Amino acid sequence: MKISNAGMNPVNPYTKNQQKIEETAKAAVRQDKLEISAEAKELQLSVNSPERAERIQSLKAQIEAGTYKPDAEKIANGLFDFYKK
Repeated sequence: MKISNAGMNPVNPYTKNQQKIEETAKAAVRQDKLEISAEAKELQLSVNSPERAERIQSLKAQIEAGTYKPDAEKIANGLFDFYKK
């Protein structure tokens, strides 16, 4: 009796495994990309301004001395405006 491979696809399990490895390697080549908007750059510059640093030092000194008295009404209005949006 003769057995032929006619009509049958030869199966090579190593080929599929090699394809998976190649796909994983291609996916690993991708790199993340980050773009910072102009508004964010301006905000970063304003955060590091000397005026802001001076204000922060002044507030820290007031807090340490126990003389800092926040305006409760101003805080409440700010919270109300924030959540009103």
